[in-house]
Amino acid sequence: MNQRIAVRAVVRQGDKTLLLRRANGRVSILGKFELPGGKIAYGEQPEDALRRYLHHDVGVHVRVAELADVVTYVDRDDRDIQYAIIVYAVEMAEGHHALKLSGNYDKYVWQSMQNTQQNTTTDLTQLLLGIIQQQGITDNSIKSFIHNDVAKSTESDAIIYTDGGSRGNPGPSASGFVIMDSSQKIIAEGGEFLGITTNNQAEYHGVRIGLEKAKELGLKKIDFRLDSMLVVNQMNGVYSIKNRDLWPINERIRDLMGNFESVTFRHVPRESNQLADAQVNRTLDAQERSGV
Repeated sequence: MNQRIAVRAVVRQGDKTLLLRRANGRVSILGKFELPGGKIAYGEQPEDALRRYLHHDVGVHVRVAELADVVTYVDRDDRDIQYAIIVYAVEMAEGHHALKLSGNYDKYVWQSMQNTQQNTTTDLTQLLLGIIQQQGITDNSIKSFIHNDVAKSTESDAIIYTDGGSRGNPGPSASGFVIMDSSQKIIAEGGEFLGITTNNQAEYHGVRIGLEKAKELGLKKIDFRLDSMLVVNQMNGVYSIKNRDLWPINERIRDLMGNFESVTFRHVPRESNQLADAQVNRTLDAQERSGV
């Protein structure tokens, strides 16, 4: 059985969920409502796909996207394909609540669970709405992700923002980190040129060099913040690591984690990770200027 990965967004207003009605597609979904989202393109990160679909199909930008669940699903129209559906709880950015539909959809509704009829929604949507109802995902619960994040960070010695990038993928690559204490004061920052690697390797090395610096500083409880959903989910055990090039870096990180009382990993949007990103670009620019 082949496997494909897709993303779906749970966008809430009060007790209502955003649903879109299909204007094209196969007979079993045509004219039925579904959650925003779709299949992930080759090499695309899940949250990047989520943002792409919401911007293209609905005309909105994402303020917060938090992993809510991962569900497997076999489509009745093609039982040779198993989908892994990554479900996100989404809060829209302010000022983008006027929805603009693409040609894929001809109507949108804000639908409460009690008023949703099975014959008006796709099979997958029925499954996901049931999960949403069980988990009680609401506007307040989405906002609580942000508040909980702040509360957790105050229990830690430091927050470490890390990033990695490759100009070419694979190509010249670097990693960067910024360490802040509980008062948001920067206590350490830096970058490392890696040579020729991939984006994912560079993202992993960002965690490594952040841990190495935290160990040097004598920190014991740290929270990582990354914009790579892949690395966050692999470190949290949601995804397995299939790329063998990442195994030795992951093992080094696991060894380093043994020096700390607690290490947590949390995903943040790219716009919240600009300081670490700046360290990556500063390192790459310096390497280019050196001509080495």
